[in-house]
Amino acid sequence: MKSLTALESIERSISKKFRKSIWRPFIEGLKRYELISEGDHIAVCISGGKDSMLLAKLMQAIKRYSLFPFELKFIVMDPGYNEINRQKIIANASTLQIPISIFESNIFETVVKTDRSPCYLCARMRRGFLYAHAQKLGCNKIALGHHFSDVIETALMNMFYGSEFGTMMPKLKSKNYPGMELIRPMYCVHEEAIISWARYNGLSFIQCACPLSENCNIFDASGGASKRQEVKALLKQLKRDNKDVETSIFASLHRVNIDTVLGYRKGEQEFNFLDNWEG
Repeated sequence: MKSLTALESIERSISKKFRKSIWRPFIEGLKRYELISEGDHIAVCISGGKDSMLLAKLMQAIKRYSLFPFELKFIVMDPGYNEINRQKIIANASTLQIPISIFESNIFETVVKTDRSPCYLCARMRRGFLYAHAQKLGCNKIALGHHFSDVIETALMNMFYGSEFGTMMPKLKSKNYPGMELIRPMYCVHEEAIISWARYNGLSFIQCACPLSENCNIFDASGGASKRQEVKALLKQLKRDNKDVETSIFASLHRVNIDTVLGYRKGEQEFNFLDNWEG
């Protein structure tokens, strides 16, 4: 029996060993939210972390098996990585045979100069650079590596710290770049499965490249007072008593009962349950 190459083993693990925890949820997300259409030109955005690298492999695989044609570009924005992190991204892309193209930006240099919400500013700037570059390449969509766990954590963070109920959407139309959309193909894939896939295949990726955060581990950023880390810890604790708590939160995001909420916002307009109260 012919032995598999390292790449073949990595790719095979997605559809075999991790078929239930990665491949099927990935396909579920694509179909449920109608993320890919015939003729799409999609820029798969790679940060160098485990999530975006797995996303790239999944997108390569679905393109091979797809019943309709679409095109992929694999882009890496360098916001100011140190040389070790940059070379790690290049080496991993080579190992996984992901044909990346790298373009430069000065985001880290800008972010370190601000005292207010540097993470928010960084995320906004990153997305703008990605949209603009993808559009120049002739793409109509950018694909990001956010996953199921990001969705749940964001919902709780918005409730706890943002005073509203909302989360990441599986797809968004860009307001500033007409004709462009953002999609999140790993919307239904749990982070635990991604970590397991990386460890099973002996892969290590950059995790925390931000110059404002120096104490990060390979798989689990330990950012101290990070609100997302606080929420991760809370969910971990809740799961000890109810292993399905994340699934319940995810389901609730799809089943908001408007008749039982005090108010909601549509765009810039706010509504209150008393607006239609007849006494």
